[in-house]
Order: sequence, then structure tokens, then C-alpha cells
Amino acid sequence: MAALPVPLLALVLLLLAGYGGPGAEGQRRKEMVLSEKVNQLMEWASKRSVIRMNGDKFRRLVKAPPRNYSVIVMFTALQPHRQCVVCKQADEEYQILANSWRYSSAFTNKIFFAMVDFDEGSDVFQMLNMNSAPTFINFPAKGKPKRGDTYELQVRGFAAEQLARWVADRTDVHV
Repeated sequence: MAALPVPLLALVLLLLAGYGGPGAEGQRRKEMVLSEKVNQLMEWASKRSVIRMNGDKFRRLVKAPPRNYSVIVMFTALQPHRQCVVCKQADEEYQILANSWRYSSAFTNKIFFAMVDFDEGSDVFQMLNMNSAPTFINFPAKGKPKRGDTYELQVRGFAAEQLARWVADRTDVHV
């Protein structure tokens, strides 16, 4: 086996020592992706309290790691031809909740409010095996939603105050 030239040997030693190696580069890339995701969500949240998502945005910003923020998603069917009266009523309350958060002094980039309408993201409904609307799910900053991360609409109702209590229980963010 031939000896490595000195510059190449130095590079190999640096990689073996972990300086600038793939792990560090991967970590930097993850942090960059994360900051890009947060910046994009903050930009959209500055325009609308509830961020509208299609399947692509949902997969990229809610499902795909890395994520250090929670996303409360309302799955709904608001198009007029769906005639979902409950969806309209729940949407009004959800907008109140999201606006209260967006315009509060406690507003941070740790939680976002989003919406996936069936007609814009039927693939998301399919992916999550959902067949009813409206449904509220908290996608926590770490890991996947657990049992309590799906809001019990039939039990609690959908008034903004009840939704706010559930959000506080799930995320420690008080709206």
C-alpha cells in the first residue's frame, strides 16, 4: 500500500477526528434547512394567521424533520360545494385563536397554525387515513402526534377558548 501525500493525509486525519467531517456538514445542513423552514413559516404567518397548506407544503414543513416548532393543523372542507357548515363555524373560531396568537405579545416561532383543505390536499387526508372534517391535530416539535394530539371535537366543541386550552395542554403555549 502506497503512502498518502501529506495534504491528503492531513485531510484524512481531520475527517477521522470529526472536524468538518460529514457529521458536522450534515448538522450544518440540517440547521440551515430548519432555519429556512422557520423563516418561510414566519413570512407566511406575518401575512395570514392561518397558513394554508397543500400536500407538498404539509410534507415539507409539518411531516419532514428537522422541526423545532409545533404546528396546529385544521383539516377541513371549506369549499362551497362541500356544504360543511361545521367546517365554516370551526374555521371562524380557529381564525380567532390564530389571530389572538399572531397579535399577542407572546408570539414566537415555536408554534404555527395551519390549515389543509380537502380540495387542496386530499393526498394529506389519504396519508393520515382521515375521512372526516373538521379535525384539529397538533404536530409536536419533536416526534409524531400522540393520542392526545388530536382534538376531540365532539367532546370539547370548537369554541376558540376550548381550542386555546387544548393548545396550551399540548404545547405549553398560552394563547
